[in-house]
Amino acid sequence: MGEMTDKAKGLANEAAGNVKQGIGKATDNASLHAEGVAQERKGEAQQVKGKVKGALGDSI
Repeated sequence: MGEMTDKAKGLANEAAGNVKQGIGKATDNASLHAEGVAQERKGEAQQVKGKVKGALGDSI
């Protein structure tokens, strides 16, 4: 995957994670909230990966 692909997927995962967290909190569903937190973290990691690829090149 390229830099922009990683960044885009990261943003999508962060957004989906935030939605899941909100729904989990609103419905008092701890499992869904935790799933949202994990997905948000995954998105943050993907964005970092994209930034590193941008700095070092897509060959990583």
